Amino acid sequence: MRITDLLKKEGIELNGPSATKEETISHMVELMSATGNINDPEGYKAALMKREEEGTTGIGEGIAIPHGKTAAVDRAGLACMVCKDGTEFDAMDGQPAKLIFAIAVPNDADNTHLEMLSRLSMMLMDEKFREALIACDDKDEFLKIIDAEETEKFGDEELDIPEEPEKKGYDLLAVTACPTGIAHTYMAAESLEEKAKKMGYTIKVETNGSGGIKNKLTPEEIEGAKGIIVAADKKVEMDRFDGKHVLITKVADGINKPEELIKDALAQKGAVYHAAEGASAEGAEDEGGEKESVGRKIYKDLMNGVSHMLPFVIGGGIMMALSFLIDAGNIGSSFGTGTPVAAFFNQVGNGAFAFMLPVLAGFIAMSIADRPGLAVGFVGGWLAKEGIRIGYYHGKMALLYSGLDPKLSLVSAGFLGAMAAGFIAGYLVLGLKKLCSHMPESLEGIKPMLIYPFVGVLLIGLIMVLINWPLSALNQVLYSALESMGNGSKVVLGLIVGGMMAIDMGGPFNKAAYLFGTGMLASGNYDIMAAVMIGGMVPPLGIALATTIFKNRFTKRERQSGISCYVMGLSFITEGAIPFAASDPGHVIPSCVAGSAVAGALSMLFNCTLRAPHGGIFVFPVVGHWPMYLLALLIGSVITMALLGILKKPLSPEESGLAK
Repeated sequence: MRITDLLKKEGIELNGPSATKEETISHMVELMSATGNINDPEGYKAALMKREEEGTTGIGEGIAIPHGKTAAVDRAGLACMVCKDGTEFDAMDGQPAKLIFAIAVPNDADNTHLEMLSRLSMMLMDEKFREALIACDDKDEFLKIIDAEETEKFGDEELDIPEEPEKKGYDLLAVTACPTGIAHTYMAAESLEEKAKKMGYTIKVETNGSGGIKNKLTPEEIEGAKGIIVAADKKVEMDRFDGKHVLITKVADGINKPEELIKDALAQKGAVYHAAEGASAEGAEDEGGEKESVGRKIYKDLMNGVSHMLPFVIGGGIMMALSFLIDAGNIGSSFGTGTPVAAFFNQVGNGAFAFMLPVLAGFIAMSIADRPGLAVGFVGGWLAKEGIRIGYYHGKMALLYSGLDPKLSLVSAGFLGAMAAGFIAGYLVLGLKKLCSHMPESLEGIKPMLIYPFVGVLLIGLIMVLINWPLSALNQVLYSALESMGNGSKVVLGLIVGGMMAIDMGGPFNKAAYLFGTGMLASGNYDIMAAVMIGGMVPPLGIALATTIFKNRFTKRERQSGISCYVMGLSFITEGAIPFAASDPGHVIPSCVAGSAVAGALSMLFNCTLRAPHGGIFVFPVVGHWPMYLLALLIGSVITMALLGILKKPLSPEESGLAK
């Protein structure tokens, strides 16, 4: 084994800062952590500091070689930092250190560190070699300089370092999950896997997608992992990570920042996760060990409800849309049920839609309060959907039973009420848990079987009596406002929701627009959903056209990816545009937003409607005014394509892969 076998690029810093000796050693520990050679950064730092107390490792001539032999090290390795301006290291000659090589060896490595120290010292005595290393600005070239010097001084002779034992398990584990479980989940998994492979680490990624959990992590793998990453925008199973350092972050970071996440996870920058706090996500910490923000937590709870609701919305919506397509010749009061086949599709679709709001509320509550919140949330969502009978009894508003009052009315809170019910139910159950936490242990079994469901359902029922009326009124105001909008106002609304679909392509803005569209769809407003879907189709289609027309603006790999963007765009999978947006956000995102906004505005201008919440081109037959809808899609995509052609600079023939 040679020096260059022990020194990875992740462990090299070619422009390190001038600092105190302890700060410099801390920086060396971070570099060594990035190589994956150590399991306990603090333990390794303690070993280095202990060695410095015995006598400085700043040997003079601008060189320092701190070293540590400790159980905090898994395998022998090196890290190197170049400080071009020098850094304090208490060197023997009193001069600042410009070249710092840190050595790490495990406890059972005999005299490995002495062999490494001896060889490095002999090589570093060459002044020209030192100067070449200090002047170098490229890590690959840095390693070549070291390899050439080692060959000159030692020929083919290798360091006598024991072979690393056969590796069991994985260096890293990860979990990826997005609300829809379609694109972001798998793109983040692929990004982490590819980057880990390039960095020389083994990784296993569990995906919590729409088809369920794939590649599930085992207890043995979790126990042996050096780093764990949870890149998720919805709740995932966390109790299994009890006592482990877990880096919790957004699924988008898994796509856009895989190298940073891997380094931080190996350096154990994630906070220690405690299962006792996991059910409610209290105490969960995000990237960098900071407490998860309230907004982030609310978003994850909401997205947990949305991810479980979407299959009902999509399946039911498309079934209902098919019923209208089949019954196209029967426009009238029985439209959609005029034939037996149409009636079948309509009934099944309505059945799926009937579960939409209870499922939304139930899984929001479950995200907050774990399983005890599910039933309470379901009931709250059902009451929001079906409504509560409210009337006036002796001049006062009251909850009434059928037949007691001729003014009795059914008040439904709809989509807004279901969201509110989910959060209220979740925090209700959390409150019940805290109230019951001091009960005798012998009564533990009756909490989930009796107290939580009975008291929780009773309280959510009473609360829904209070909030159904104002939320129903708010829903009616919103619906009436949309219905009364003139063409100009609707065009502006289409411009906004269409543009929102392209701002973050699956992120909070995108999801907010989509939720608004599906909420209005459930209320019988079909034009907003049309603007939402067309806004989500434009980004990948516009990019696909740009890679075809403006080939010299993209690399060969990007042009190959552009082909798949045709399919994803036509299927209403906005996330197909993410790799392009991540590599060049300043040009790609504005181009996509502009095209999507125009398409959404045109959809409204042409009075296009959509009764299905998903499906892309496959549900165009049930789009109202579909020829104009297709025209709006084409115009928006061409605008995105044209802007990309203008904003992106042509690449050289070598960069684009178009050189002859």
